[in-house]
Amino acid sequence: MKKSIQMKQALEVLRNEAKALIDNKDAKIEDIQAKNVEIATLQAKIPMQEALEAQEQLDAENAAELLEGSKPVPKTNQIKEFINGLRTKFQNSMSEGVPADGGYTVPQDIQTKINELRQSKDALQNFVTVEPVTAPTGSRVFKARSQQTGFAEVLEEGIITEKAVPQFTILSYAVKKYAGFLKVTNELLSDSDAAITGIITKWLGDESRVTRNKLILAALGLKARTAIADVDAIKGILNITLDAAFRNTSTITTNQDGFNWLDTLVDTNGDYLLQPNVTAPTGKQLFGVPVVMISNQDLPTVATKAPMIIGDLKEAIVLFDKMQTSIKSSDVAGDSFTTDMTLFRAIEREEVKTRDAAAFVYGEITIV
Repeated sequence: MKKSIQMKQALEVLRNEAKALIDNKDAKIEDIQAKNVEIATLQAKIPMQEALEAQEQLDAENAAELLEGSKPVPKTNQIKEFINGLRTKFQNSMSEGVPADGGYTVPQDIQTKINELRQSKDALQNFVTVEPVTAPTGSRVFKARSQQTGFAEVLEEGIITEKAVPQFTILSYAVKKYAGFLKVTNELLSDSDAAITGIITKWLGDESRVTRNKLILAALGLKARTAIADVDAIKGILNITLDAAFRNTSTITTNQDGFNWLDTLVDTNGDYLLQPNVTAPTGKQLFGVPVVMISNQDLPTVATKAPMIIGDLKEAIVLFDKMQTSIKSSDVAGDSFTTDMTLFRAIEREEVKTRDAAAFVYGEITIV
């Protein structure tokens, strides 16, 4: 029951009590005056309470309207609309998958599956810093861990001066466009939504993973190579060459050839040096450092020299991710019309830059 209704009922009780006082010959003037004050006070409160309740009701209705308007279209509907858009070449308007530069934005549910797929395999983006961005260009401020020197002592009411060692790095970015085609039969478009979603997700996830691996490896490859003669040289890199700040966060990243070389190393007792590590992508570690293996196709051995990148890649590399994949379909582009096929064109935008070159060593081992 509303409080205003309860107050009106209480007012009616007070009025009946006032009538009883009037009829009572022995009623005291003080009692009559007190009852009048009670009645007048409650009468003044009732309109104020009603106004408050009306405002609360209006606020609740407005909040409900806002909530209803902000409710997302169910994911199943989003995906269905997007898949139907692919079938019709986006000739019909869509409430989800709005037009983007180069195509239509992939619905969030599919985008999430793409992200999971491109991170589930030998994806180097799992080991670098991924910086989400919304603008095509901009900058970010980073602190290099190897530059950390601590605070300087300052007297009370003294002036805090800028430290001589550069503490922050401003890293600018300009995301670039990366695109590709997938040719499918028109019979596929008559298949179920789940089948089309599965094919698109796998295609986009795998292509995106390989694209980002190449960009990251290209950024790492800008550094001069360091020859690694044996396992003691790896120890020297971890213990001396790299700053101690990176020791506990480093990984050893190599290709299949390099991993095989590490996996055959034995100590004087004939025991293999690589040890189990359930947290490492390969399940192996060397001197407590996780070992990451990339395929020879993505990270090739050149002239018997297998790459072995040692260090903290999160400190070394930044991937600026626009976090958006757009896709468009056509049955007339290229030879798709004459071959009765449909082309899917996908576009994503990112840039990879070196953040701290001192955080890693690009080593090479000789494979016999």
